[in-house]
Amino acid sequence: MMTPTQTILAVLAASSLLLGWAWLDARDDAATARAELVAMQQQRDGARQAAQACSDATEGLGRLAAQRAVDAAPARAAAAGQAQALNARADYTLATAPAVPGDSCASLQALGAEWLKGRVKP
Repeated sequence: MMTPTQTILAVLAASSLLLGWAWLDARDDAATARAELVAMQQQRDGARQAAQACSDATEGLGRLAAQRAVDAAPARAAAAGQAQALNARADYTLATAPAVPGDSCASLQALGAEWLKGRVKP
């Protein structure tokens, strides 16, 4: 049988062993938490950098689009003028009665000849 001193020493040794395991477990949990925290911070920083790069690229595209709109304005104005003239010609052509009713080919030949006369100006 164990003496009371031996029993107390055995209980103290067992409790020290349990406290040691608990401390080691807590230390491992803390190390894991620190590692996970670092990984999360790196992910956050990566996401922040990607978002900033996307924002910068979007702003760059906006500036490029604005510059291209300015550069294209004269060409769009010229195209609108040409379209206006072509639309007027198309309206005239569609409103003109056929020169030879019942014969689309002859009517178009007459329309083409009239157009050519208009183009030949001294």
